[in-house]
Amino acid sequence: MAGKETPRQKMISMMYLVFIAMLAMQIDQEIIRSYYDTKESLEETRILTQDKNKIFEKTLYQKSKNSPDVFSTAYRDYLELKKKVDQLAGKIELAKVEMSKFAEFKHTSHANEEESFDFKALNNVDASTFYFFTKVDETRPSKPAQEIVMGINSMREYIVSKYSSDIRMKQVVGRVKKSLVTDPSHGSKKSWLVAKFYNQPLIAALANLEVIEAELRNVESDVLANLLQEKIDANIKFNMFEAIVSAPDVVVQGEVAQAKVSIGNYSSSVPNLEIKGVDRIENGQGIKRLSTDHIGTYSFLGEISFTDAEGKVIKLPYNHPYRVIAGSNEVAFESGALLSADKMQVLYRGLANPVSGSILGADNSQTTLSASGASVSKVGGGKWNVTPGAGNSVKLTLSGKGPKGQVITQSFDFRIKNVPPPVGQIRGESVVNLPASSIPNQVVTVAMPDFDFPVSFSVNSFMFKVPGRGGITVNGNSLNSVSPLIKNLRSGDIVYVYNINATATGLGSQSIKKIPPIVINVQ
Repeated sequence: MAGKETPRQKMISMMYLVFIAMLAMQIDQEIIRSYYDTKESLEETRILTQDKNKIFEKTLYQKSKNSPDVFSTAYRDYLELKKKVDQLAGKIELAKVEMSKFAEFKHTSHANEEESFDFKALNNVDASTFYFFTKVDETRPSKPAQEIVMGINSMREYIVSKYSSDIRMKQVVGRVKKSLVTDPSHGSKKSWLVAKFYNQPLIAALANLEVIEAELRNVESDVLANLLQEKIDANIKFNMFEAIVSAPDVVVQGEVAQAKVSIGNYSSSVPNLEIKGVDRIENGQGIKRLSTDHIGTYSFLGEISFTDAEGKVIKLPYNHPYRVIAGSNEVAFESGALLSADKMQVLYRGLANPVSGSILGADNSQTTLSASGASVSKVGGGKWNVTPGAGNSVKLTLSGKGPKGQVITQSFDFRIKNVPPPVGQIRGESVVNLPASSIPNQVVTVAMPDFDFPVSFSVNSFMFKVPGRGGITVNGNSLNSVSPLIKNLRSGDIVYVYNINATATGLGSQSIKKIPPIVINVQ
């Protein structure tokens, strides 16, 4: 029979409880930090998608001007969709601003990591509750909440109604039926609004809104890409055309130069094909010997015409500018230097960036390259590897002897960027929707999306956490060992894969930055 606790035993028990509470607080902070990193990654990806959409929009606009019979309707349809997306995205942006203001949270850069994470504000549950529900009553959605729900449903119904009969849009329609929904999750008694925003921490609400906004921009991008696609049948029935010119931009005086012209996707048998401005037509291509007699800037222009499957004559003008520069006999009187980055316009810190350089009229095998604040190693004639160190820019200096023996030196400024942070993924996504039974079948991976250098990752271990349980460490990259933890998961639960430890190949001696967590929404 246990007797009364001594004062020393009571103190030990109290200290143990305090320790457990502090540990729980630390776990909560790590989850908030992980959620914040995920939200930031989603936002960066969305902004990239918006920039891509602007470029594609200009392309569609130009095609609507060149071939109005084919693309004017597609361009009008896209502008109508864009207007609806912009209106709904505006309401979502307003919600993010107002909730952040309510919680007194200010977005800051990662320059000072500790200062950029306001845990108190990000953990505030009143901001989303007051914004989305009238008088904090979960049965009374606020006016802004109703507008967002109506906007999501309206967007889904618009795309389904508009594009269900278009075979190009089959995947887009199927996608919005699953992603742009506001119905309760399967088996859940809570409404969509309550599940996503009632008594939810600010960071969770912001992330949920960011997922919706990112999906809107992705759907906009998919529709736009499909509107730009060509339709081609066995009779070469085009409804989208573009004149393609293959010719050098710069030619050497007196040397033979040739240009080729063709229509969109190459075809060797186009009805009534005629190409004006070329010397001859071979296998559906117009061939022209460019004039290179005199130094200067010239234009190679003309028009392609053909008859489509409906008997309509299609005319496509083209214009290709080119320059004629001095040949080998005149190069001794020229001087200058050229330098280009093989991969991109910037150099990545800590990596061996391939760089090529040349001096007009000089022996490139004898040219040298130097840099202040970076290491340079020569790999061949006119080719080096440059590895930048600290700082935001580096000056590369190219030196050599010109055709008259004179020393030529020229400097070039390059920007230095950090290697982009890696992201954790399951099935190629950082936020995935999975039934609980599928979780053990998944594999955790790490990647650097859209990075030009050949980098690969090997996952060594990670932490796995389900609601109501502490995180466990899993060795390797497979989720097979977490089967006992998922038995009680229900639809609507959120599972985290965080503290991902991975080894990189292709990053040199650089250490891997902290990898954002993977969020699994249980279906």
